[in-house]
Amino acid sequence: MIDARRTTDSLVLLLSCPDGPGVVHAVSGVLLEHGHNIVESQQYRDPRSGSFFMRVEFTPTRSERSGGVREGLARLGERFGMTWRLAESSRPQRTLIMVSRYGHCLNDLLYRCSVGRLNIEPVAVVSNHPDLAFLADNFDVPFRHVPVTGATKQAAEARLLELVADLQVDLVVLARYMQILSDDLCKKLDGRAINIHHSILPSFKGARPYHQAYDRGVKLVGATAHYVTADLDEGPIIEQEVARVDHSMSPEEVTALGRDNECLALARAVQWHSDNRVVLDGPRAVVFR
Repeated sequence: MIDARRTTDSLVLLLSCPDGPGVVHAVSGVLLEHGHNIVESQQYRDPRSGSFFMRVEFTPTRSERSGGVREGLARLGERFGMTWRLAESSRPQRTLIMVSRYGHCLNDLLYRCSVGRLNIEPVAVVSNHPDLAFLADNFDVPFRHVPVTGATKQAAEARLLELVADLQVDLVVLARYMQILSDDLCKKLDGRAINIHHSILPSFKGARPYHQAYDRGVKLVGATAHYVTADLDEGPIIEQEVARVDHSMSPEEVTALGRDNECLALARAVQWHSDNRVVLDGPRAVVFR
């Protein structure tokens, strides 16, 4: 389902290029030339790299959807050294959700989809365990059990790529999928796979990180949603969420608070990605909220 507030017939242009005079004017001119009406425009200049980023949402006022404007943008791309893409704002991204045994993020994403709060179409849930098949069934989403062991990891990743191709997947979401993806798989999913982890990971590695945090008396717990890269948990950050902890809370309460953070951060990251609001800037993500 699609959020009713979206402009269902609009298109979104995302672009990046070296900063310089005339980019905004040129882009607006191409859209005007082809009879398109701008309904939202955001820009950002990275002062460190001198790169310029822009998101423009517009509605066509003629029968033409995007053919002519693509030619005009291609000319601008050559002129300004621009990387750009066009997307239909109302088209839900076909999404494959991966999970292991913790179901909080999966349940949250599927619920938000069911009430029209995310612009994605869950086409499958893939898990290395069978435990959460019931959750996928509750939302009428196909469930695929793909076991992973040291001996079968390569075959399991090959199966995953088959599903991505066969289901025409736009986005892969690791909703607490407790397996490390190979460098090769990360490269093949570059820019279209999002992961969630607890932000306290660098300090508390291994099992039961929230319990470790509780034992150390932490005052904040958080979660980070980021793009998947070969560098474990170091991909471009899309969203983070934090919450305060006090001494009166039990380990179970700290864990529950942390999982709430994970749900919120992941849902927002998926929302902004699927709404075409994220542009990569090297190791960083520019998010036009």
